[in-house]
Amino acid sequence: MTENIETLQDVLIIGGGAAGLSAAQMLGRSRRSVAVVDSGEPRNAPAAGVHGFLSRDGISPGELLAVARTEAESYGATVLQGRVVAAGGSLAEGFEVTLDDGMQLRGRRLLVATGLTDELPAVAGLRERWGRDVLHCPFCHGWEVRDQAIGILGNGPWSVHQALLFRQWSSTITLFLNNRVAPSEAEYEQLAARGIRLMAGAVEAVRVEQDRLRGVALAGGPEVAVEALVVGPRVHARLDAFAGLGLAPSEHPSGAGTYLETDADGGTQVPGVWAAGNVTDLKAQVLASAATAAWTAVVINNHLMAEELAADVDAYRRALAPTGA
Repeated sequence: MTENIETLQDVLIIGGGAAGLSAAQMLGRSRRSVAVVDSGEPRNAPAAGVHGFLSRDGISPGELLAVARTEAESYGATVLQGRVVAAGGSLAEGFEVTLDDGMQLRGRRLLVATGLTDELPAVAGLRERWGRDVLHCPFCHGWEVRDQAIGILGNGPWSVHQALLFRQWSSTITLFLNNRVAPSEAEYEQLAARGIRLMAGAVEAVRVEQDRLRGVALAGGPEVAVEALVVGPRVHARLDAFAGLGLAPSEHPSGAGTYLETDADGGTQVPGVWAAGNVTDLKAQVLASAATAAWTAVVINNHLMAEELAADVDAYRRALAPTGA
């Protein structure tokens, strides 16, 4: 049985991560009615801590979101657990989303903050270590694995850059070419100059001992000892539910995956719909996602204000007009 929330919200926010909750807080402080739909699947859930977030460094992802939800709710935002399975509507008529339990929500504006999913290489045991000792970002996790034996799993043209970058955190770096990476002559020189070891052959599995990464096993070859493994996953914008609105992912210019194209303020090609966070900015860390979402919330508020102002001016003029004019 479908349940309907008949109250028309000023803004529906789809995604309860740092971006969505930051926008909800800003809109709540602007005295806007806001409903946030959170599927409860934050991308950084496997990580032990959030880093690079001034004043919150090392906080667990779950704790950060709990604090953020409390703050957003303190300004009147409603946070609902659920997954959006369909969306429709228009700027003129308002937007409607349907949740997986049949609940429907209506809003004057829509903010998509659904984030990304990571597509990891098909290497046995890799997914189970993701966010722990299998990493992707040196600025998020490099400090925690400093001076360790770090492997770079070749997964595309950016793998050479990852190897050169992680060399700042450790002098023991091994780049596993994995039959996916063919460095240019210039890159071979750069890798050699930085003392980075290269290992040819396909990577078969990661080996774990006592819940710690022990090494990388090459197909038909040796096991190479590493304490941390870096991989650049291909990422995918979470947009399936918004096809009915005309929102579709685009291939990112970097080749790293798909994203939702927006203008500088987060506006999409669909009037009345904005996006914030990793769904539109693949490089944004947690702090950056929260910051840009706060600005997008300001833009949405101003868009609503302009509509309200135009309606009030029109009513004011009609009230002053002579009867029968």
